[in-house]
Amino acid sequence: MIVHRHPSPNCGVRRDGLRPSHVVLHYTAMATAEEAIARLCDPAAEVSAHYVICKTGRVTQLVPEGLRAWHAGAGEWQGLRDINSRSIGIELDNDGQGPFSLELMNSLEWLLGRVLKGWDISPMNVIGHSDMAPGRKFDPGPWFDWARLEACGLAGRRGCDSGPEGPDLVRFATLAKRAGYTADADAETLLAAVRLRYRSFKTGPIEPEDYTPIGHAALWTSVL
Repeated sequence: MIVHRHPSPNCGVRRDGLRPSHVVLHYTAMATAEEAIARLCDPAAEVSAHYVICKTGRVTQLVPEGLRAWHAGAGEWQGLRDINSRSIGIELDNDGQGPFSLELMNSLEWLLGRVLKGWDISPMNVIGHSDMAPGRKFDPGPWFDWARLEACGLAGRRGCDSGPEGPDLVRFATLAKRAGYTADADAETLLAAVRLRYRSFKTGPIEPEDYTPIGHAALWTSVL
């Protein structure tokens, strides 16, 4: 696959000698990939990503993987901050209002396979922007097919049982934090963020299914 290059000035050296250990997925929330690339390369915008994948499957690299792109912003995952210095950021050409194209997903699988192998990144460390910034960010959104990445071994499959006492929001928040959702957020916000990834479009009170894999959704392995 050809990787096109459109260098962005919005980047720098990774801080404290850090190297990529995570991948953060985003949606562009713009009308076209070209508009997104223009913004990610605009010095006044002060945002960027390592890659943009177009609906047609075209892959464009904006920032070399060894450098720090400005895509994650404030947030935390697994107790770690400065996610920009720890991650590769991939923007997906989607407005958040519908499914991601087959061509885009095919290219994402190819790119993720290359990035994970190249930096020895665990699939468990492939996260969404919403995972590290619950309540502040919602991408890649409810339409993104996490189950497909899990089936390909390109994202971690997680699962745990709610326990004999049944679903409880406080216990759920504790488990969520153990699973990596350590950003400062209340229990209801954490539930919404987890559902965004594993039970798309679900609302209402917490349910046993918020713990136990159901359909294409799954939560946490090895958190107890």
